[in-house]
Amino acid sequence: QVQLVESGGGLVQPGGSLRLSCAASGSIFSVHAMAWYRQAPGKQRELVAAITSGGSTNYADSVKGRFTISRDNAKNTVYLQMSSLKPEDTAVYYCNADIRSNWYERSDYWGQGTQVTVSS
Repeated sequence: QVQLVESGGGLVQPGGSLRLSCAASGSIFSVHAMAWYRQAPGKQRELVAAITSGGSTNYADSVKGRFTISRDNAKNTVYLQMSSLKPEDTAVYYCNADIRSNWYERSDYWGQGTQVTVSS
């Protein structure tokens, strides 16, 4: 079984910064793409940023230049450094990972979500 555990959410003032972490653990053979999504109240879940195992990244237009996704392959961990936060960044942030557990099993996994609130 594979688990994704997120941490780092919280309340921050506009213009502030937060760093989210997501660690994958359990039966892991290899971790492929990892990503962060978010879902605000009344809205659909949206992709925030993604990173391949080789380090290629892509971002939603709304966060380009403000957020940075990175990963530590040795720790099976992905990070999201968020800067210049805006109230519209308020959402539950979810970690996602494409993980191979063994030669015949590869699945998409989600974390439990961590709340980020940007408010003065």
